[in-house]
Amino acid sequence: METISVKVEQQIATITLNRPPANALSSLLLQELAQAFNEVEHNEDVSVIILHGEGRFFAAGADIKEFTTLESGNKFAELARKGQELLNRIEAFPKPVIAAIHGAALGGGLEIAMACHIRLATEDTMLGLPELQLGLIPGFAGTQRLPRIIGKAKATELILTSEPITGSEALSLGLINSVYSERALMMEEAYKLAGKIAKKSRYTMKLALEALSYAQDSNFTEGLEKEAELFGFAGESHDSKEGIQAFLEKRKPEFQNK
Repeated sequence: METISVKVEQQIATITLNRPPANALSSLLLQELAQAFNEVEHNEDVSVIILHGEGRFFAAGADIKEFTTLESGNKFAELARKGQELLNRIEAFPKPVIAAIHGAALGGGLEIAMACHIRLATEDTMLGLPELQLGLIPGFAGTQRLPRIIGKAKATELILTSEPITGSEALSLGLINSVYSERALMMEEAYKLAGKIAKKSRYTMKLALEALSYAQDSNFTEGLEKEAELFGFAGESHDSKEGIQAFLEKRKPEFQNK
């Protein structure tokens, strides 16, 4: 694989996003991430998965250049549904998935992290959903998972302002399980945690994760479909084209509210 690496050791699979410099979520990266999860699901030597990013970031967001190749709102909606499908699979994965987050988890990066069962981060990690700066909305279940984790009011504030929060702030909101002063310490603790979990029965862990999945609101699936539809509307708007172009040109967008 070009953008993902997988290492298995002591019943722990480490899946690494490796697309420098920002680990942007290209369609290839998402495809290979799905392939990596296929591999570890059927590997009898794997009990727990750690997901993290190589380099400066966990994942700093979508590959914005790819947005310019989407010709219609239907294409944007199709992209959203594919991303949602992968993240739903991670959330429903029969083996525990721990996200070890450093640098930044923005947009799709945070959406991937929220699909993981447990999230660890460094204190200075920046986490947020900045899609409105592009004239878009979150499309990989961000509008559905974030309010379920931190509450609707704070999720609304973070999405509408596009402002990120630190790992320490995210801990206080319940978005992150634990924070650490530096990346090396976080990874050390991630492996300790994974090691504790790996000692449990794989069969009963699977049952527990399945039972926990029923804690979801019954409107979750309906909400995902509505998010994909609205992501499509946003994607074909004038303001999304302006926002995406402004991002690529490194200038402030001039939205016309249409």
